[in-house]
Amino acid sequence: MGLPVLILGESGSGKTTSLRNFKPGEVGIISVVGKPLPFRSELKPYKLNAEAKKKSVDRYSLLKSVLKKAKTKTIVIDDTQYLLSFDSFDKAKIKGFDKFIDIAVSFKELLDFVIDDLPDETTVYFLHHIEITDQGKTKIKTIGKMLEQQLSTEGLFTIVLLCEASKSEHFFITQSDGTSTCKSPIDMFDYKIDNDLKFVDATIREYYGL
Repeated sequence: MGLPVLILGESGSGKTTSLRNFKPGEVGIISVVGKPLPFRSELKPYKLNAEAKKKSVDRYSLLKSVLKKAKTKTIVIDDTQYLLSFDSFDKAKIKGFDKFIDIAVSFKELLDFVIDDLPDETTVYFLHHIEITDQGKTKIKTIGKMLEQQLSTEGLFTIVLLCEASKSEHFFITQSDGTSTCKSPIDMFDYKIDNDLKFVDATIREYYGL
């Protein structure tokens, strides 16, 4: 049984940079777009979109295969927002609401796969963009209304961290103050912590005894 963790943040807020303290062999990074890392590192992300095109296979099917074969117990998918976006572009010429159902179902099935089919002690981090609701609340960015209104995506995660930045620092917010959907178990983290995903992963493992 795998543990999915949601990391939310705007572009440039430090989501990918939070991987900077991992060493090769400690984490598997699946880059949906295939962008280079924003820091010097020997880490080598797997370029999902390029590999899917090369092999002429569905991104989600390939992603599940890569997750299943991963040699590390800590895996990062950067950035899962593009799974939704690319799927939407692929179906752009399809008329009707059904395509949005398909997009939502594919994403939900990925979460189910992580929870139900990955080995115990596996943590999978979903790095994802945010959007601001009309009420001013920060939440996960989705495509269409099914994930947003019928599923409540953040409800599928026990841990949702919000990546934020100021002029002098980047950090994670671990609990909601009413203006976001971030959350974490009682006493797992302080309210504000450094955006260090290696520290986050070690803390989660210690808390749950993984």
